[in-house]
Amino acid sequence: MSHIYKFRSGPCERASPRGILQLGISHRLALCVALALAFLGGCASLPPGSSYPKTHSVSLSDPQTTRFGRQFANAAQKNPGHSGFRIFNVGIDGFLLRLEMINAAERTLDLQYYIFRGDESGVLITDALLRASDRGVRVRVLVDEGESVRGDEQLFRLAGHANIEIRVFNPWAYRGHSKFIRDAEYLLRHSRLDYRMHNKLFVADGSVGLLGGRNIGDQYFQIDPESQFADDDVFAVGPITHELSSEFDEFWNCAFAIPAEALQHRKTGDVAAYSTSHYRPREAPKLKSAGLNYAEKLATGEPLAGLMSGALSLVWADAQFVSDPPDKKKLAAAGTRVGNLMYKPVAEMARQVKSELIIVSPYFVPSKDELGLLHSHRQHGIRVRALTNSLESNPETAAHAGYMHYRVELLRDGVQLYEVRSLLGNTRGSGQSARVSRYGNYSLHAKLYVMDTKELYIGSMNFDARSRRLNTEMGLIIHDGELAQQEASRFEAMIRPENAYSVELRPGSSSRLVWHTVENGQPVDYDREPARNTWHRVKARLLSFLPLDPEL
Repeated sequence: MSHIYKFRSGPCERASPRGILQLGISHRLALCVALALAFLGGCASLPPGSSYPKTHSVSLSDPQTTRFGRQFANAAQKNPGHSGFRIFNVGIDGFLLRLEMINAAERTLDLQYYIFRGDESGVLITDALLRASDRGVRVRVLVDEGESVRGDEQLFRLAGHANIEIRVFNPWAYRGHSKFIRDAEYLLRHSRLDYRMHNKLFVADGSVGLLGGRNIGDQYFQIDPESQFADDDVFAVGPITHELSSEFDEFWNCAFAIPAEALQHRKTGDVAAYSTSHYRPREAPKLKSAGLNYAEKLATGEPLAGLMSGALSLVWADAQFVSDPPDKKKLAAAGTRVGNLMYKPVAEMARQVKSELIIVSPYFVPSKDELGLLHSHRQHGIRVRALTNSLESNPETAAHAGYMHYRVELLRDGVQLYEVRSLLGNTRGSGQSARVSRYGNYSLHAKLYVMDTKELYIGSMNFDARSRRLNTEMGLIIHDGELAQQEASRFEAMIRPENAYSVELRPGSSSRLVWHTVENGQPVDYDREPARNTWHRVKARLLSFLPLDPEL
């Protein structure tokens, strides 16, 4: 789920009517609304800055002339019609891969992300992008800012630098960080601001790609003691990279992609603070606390060096790249069914399952059609297992409140439900170190489906209405048993009793639930939903009475 300022709890909550009403009719609120209105001129259907002149640009036309292009050309020729893939589950590997791809790029770097944090890892990646541009690499970065926070604007300081362009998808009119003004803008421009680019894509020299569910930030690389989001990256080479580059170009040149310069009241190219002439590696306390000396790791070049040498083998397989167009919202408004977009091939793949469907999604809010599909699968004896967040691990309380409506029906149909714990008993398959896991802030963020252990979908799309209707999404359908088995094995590790709650109907009851787990080596059953505290549990229950499903 993208969590754009909806009725949610935690640090991502924004335009909650409850929060606004609590302020009362005050001079402060009136001032905030007035300020917001001052920023909200122009057409409501197009973002601010849409009239700003921008250049049309496309991806590298001759990627085969680069080191990356040459490196995998022979293998691609030996595997006609197939592309090469390797899945990385470990968060720190995802961080290192991005830095190493930036450092190795010769001609172009294209980055497209829903979230690009200005935290420790985000700044290190920003530094690397600047150094790449200084050696002549063209850098294009497209970011959504639906969930931007103070500090994320550090990226925009690169916009005035030679070889670097930064664009923002569907930006806010208000450029500050006042929660009250943003809330007012969101309420007044809900139709436009509710439309978000949830994609995650990285392409270097038009030849190697990295996609999946990870954003850029400490949480997503699983180095932040306060919050870790487990996810996957797919490293991709071969013909599929041409499709990745084309998708990036389509978004980069669309009407919703606004140059960062158009959004600033003064020139933002303050690159003096990012000068590379006397660059010294930054301190990285979070990486160190996670048990990683990233400078030493970078010096070895792993894991990219292993991919380049062949020590880390690629799986060459038939695959389909699926993505929504940047005008998905316009198509839906014109009557084009969402099923005609990327959701259709993924849903069709799920319908063709013969023996088992595995679902992994941090937010699990099925539609009526999806409930019908799962019911039909169970009627035909197909095993259906799903792993999602528990209330205690879910960063979005409202999303969990929506999921609560469907558990009993799913369990009655025989769907096996597992909810990941925030404090893991075993870190195998978790993507992070035991040192970080001990803080008890683990959360699921991966989005994938495994079909009959023969093929899989992996990407940015959650199992919820927001991904189907309100966000642009992207991903890969890979027809390969080896990769499907890898993800199935990781699923098995994560549903172990010490890592997840097995949710079942209480014996003798058709509606009451019990949560089975193992703590300190001993089986434990919970009759009340595991939560951070009593108020957390009550809040989820209260939110479950609101009609939020279309926004979740």
